[in-house]
Amino acid sequence: MELSSRITGLTGGGSDGWDLFIRARKMIAAGQKITELTIGEHDIRTHPDILEAMRASAAAGKTGYSLVPGSQSLRETIAARVQARTGIATTADNVLVTPGGQSALFATHSAVCDPGDTALYCAPNYATYPGTIRGVGAIAKVIQTRPENAFQPQFSEIDALAPGAKSLLVNSPNNPTGVVYSAETMDAIAEACLKHDLWLISDEVYDTQVWEGTHISPRTLPDMAERTLVIGSMSKSHAMTGSRIGWIVGPQAAISRLISLATHTTYGVAGFIQDAAEYALKRGTELEQEISAPFLRRREIAKRVLNGQNVLQAVPSTGAMYLMLDIRATGMTGEAFGNALLDTHAIAVMPGESFGLAAAGHIRVAMTVEDSAFEAAMIQLVDFAKGLAA
Repeated sequence: MELSSRITGLTGGGSDGWDLFIRARKMIAAGQKITELTIGEHDIRTHPDILEAMRASAAAGKTGYSLVPGSQSLRETIAARVQARTGIATTADNVLVTPGGQSALFATHSAVCDPGDTALYCAPNYATYPGTIRGVGAIAKVIQTRPENAFQPQFSEIDALAPGAKSLLVNSPNNPTGVVYSAETMDAIAEACLKHDLWLISDEVYDTQVWEGTHISPRTLPDMAERTLVIGSMSKSHAMTGSRIGWIVGPQAAISRLISLATHTTYGVAGFIQDAAEYALKRGTELEQEISAPFLRRREIAKRVLNGQNVLQAVPSTGAMYLMLDIRATGMTGEAFGNALLDTHAIAVMPGESFGLAAAGHIRVAMTVEDSAFEAAMIQLVDFAKGLAA
């Protein structure tokens, strides 16, 4: 008996990018103290008021099957939020509630790609992107962005690979680089999509974490609303990672088909979680800013620690909860550097290679530990890199 090539080929025959993270977790399980700067997991947990809304909903009986598309009131709340932020008319019919952003990634690619179709994505990329594309039977083709362009995709890079493709996946604010795509970059993305008749899948789960510049949803650009599927999530904006709740916003015709897909796969999201999400969204930007504030503080801490040395070069971090550091001056790969840092200083980071070849020679630092511990880890990291370079 053999498993399907679709599932056995998810990682493309290589690592899934999580090796160092798994090793660090095994060390923690064995009792070793590790400073984890790996995954995008808030060091604060879901706000007590959100948890109380969740408890009250469950106690009131919202523990049975829920409507597959999501509750009408939550879909309306999401639509109102999107319309207020983008100026683009959005109704509940444009919204599907999903069990997190990862589920939305799989669903959107299922919606626009047939088996054997080519789906594009930009590297450096979140580690699950290529496997998600392969999981729907499509061919994952990577657009390698470059550090000299602050990892912002260029029209020429997309244009070269777009002929014959069905979709393009972009992510701004970006994980892993922390880069917020500029207006010029978004215009280039839209131009390529229109030229090559591509569906655009826009992963915007970090839209509340913008430190410089402006987040632009490509759905707002001319002629793009009808070919764009936007992915949102409560995980990063409201520290609800374990609740697994997100959404897709897109053309009504596409959403109606995606509802049918959800009926045959996820069958909806628990009602008490939806009610908690609705409560959280109705708290507005004040709560979102409270949750994002630690990352802005730690970005300033990192800038201060990195100032005055030239071994580690930071990619300009204008959003999200990450720093991407160029460690090539040490003569090591990101993977080798990360493993050596873990062994010598018990600090765990993600190798750049986990996010594609474009990030080779880099590491990603998640700003997800308490301020003083983060500063101490950054000082150790810089001293370690200086020693290697010397």
